[in-house]
Amino acid sequence: MSVNVQKSFEAASGARDGYGKLYLVATPIGNLEDMTYRAVRTLREADIIAAEDTRQTRKLLTHFEISPGKLLSYHEHNKAASGPELIRFIIEGKNLALVSDAGLPAISDPGSDLVKLALEAGISVIPIPGANAALSALIVSGLPTERFMFLGFLPRDNKVREGLLTTLQDEESTLLMYESPHRLIKTLESLQEVLGDRNIVLARELTKRYEEMTRGSIRDCLEWLNEHPPLGEYCLVVSGARPEQIKEKRDAWWQELSIEEHVLHYENEEGLTRKDAMKKVAGDRGVSKRDIYKALL
Repeated sequence: MSVNVQKSFEAASGARDGYGKLYLVATPIGNLEDMTYRAVRTLREADIIAAEDTRQTRKLLTHFEISPGKLLSYHEHNKAASGPELIRFIIEGKNLALVSDAGLPAISDPGSDLVKLALEAGISVIPIPGANAALSALIVSGLPTERFMFLGFLPRDNKVREGLLTTLQDEESTLLMYESPHRLIKTLESLQEVLGDRNIVLARELTKRYEEMTRGSIRDCLEWLNEHPPLGEYCLVVSGARPEQIKEKRDAWWQELSIEEHVLHYENEEGLTRKDAMKKVAGDRGVSKRDIYKALL
């Protein structure tokens, strides 16, 4: 049996004497008062601070009177070169604090790659917890918190995004995801088309002056956004599938029909056009219209 046991305030199992440590330091997601005493102390004491956006982090350091002279850049576009270099500094005995632009590092940012490199090198990785947008949105959503699934940012490609959402149609956990304002409406349309008209919370500008939570069905929120264009970064909290919905789908009258027979039923029995029949079949089966079209080719 081979395990690696880390005791955060002792040397890591397998670590060599003289190694520094990697600290994952949470930073505010908007309100600077959410910075913890421990996070400030860790940044002050660290030999190096690695940041996703050094300009943003320099403002934070200046606010807390921390020298920006030890600030280095580490982001998605330079991680292949910067990652091994940062690991070398830690192996030489320097303590490194990693921060993201906001919230916990290694969540939807390249920090997770640095963590892997550190663990492979036998370096202790220590969390300095603090603000997190997804969990902050979840706890004020009013939706179930017992089980949840974090999806980060959904894929930009329509086909890939709908494919991912299709795999989650029977997921009973509350779904959490991030979205930018210019993609928000498209994402809500995909959620409605694939998952149905579920309850959702649009949490924007969390902890900031214009913090706002919009609660309602996906359909109602889309209508609301037509009159109130999206502004700021959003965290979406979407209700999971209800057990009765899953059972109803499994026991549905069309389960024994082929897709062609299912489409013909709506054409012949309800007089729908081919296009409308395919759209209704897609809704019944919980797949995209594209999937139905391909199956009928």
